[in-house]
Amino acid sequence: MALNSAARLSGKTGRIMLLLTRLGKKMTTVNWGNVSMAAAKEKLSVFSRIATSYVSGKYRAIPWKTVMIVLAAIIYFLNPFDLIPDFIPVLGLTDDFSVLVWVYSSVSAEINKFLEWEKSTVTLL
Repeated sequence: MALNSAARLSGKTGRIMLLLTRLGKKMTTVNWGNVSMAAAKEKLSVFSRIATSYVSGKYRAIPWKTVMIVLAAIIYFLNPFDLIPDFIPVLGLTDDFSVLVWVYSSVSAEINKFLEWEKSTVTLL
């Protein structure tokens, strides 16, 4: 479902930016206290930066399929009624974090290229 939703965002810059705004809001409400959750927060941050850079046209050296998978992971994280509903204490975000870790490792080569590009653009400024 999340992948289909991500595919429908193709070419809809405004809707992608709205999705990223929703992500930013939800990230402020989650308790990122333990180490594994902090790692998930960093992955979400990278996903957000990839999507923002792609939509703004600053970074296009990434296959659209990878962007779609990243957007699907964000959509899954934002959906409170996924495999394990988010309102269930402790367990509610477990599936979300599992999906984030799986997607991150699945597209890690492209993520590493993005992070190198990001680092090089920061050093140029």
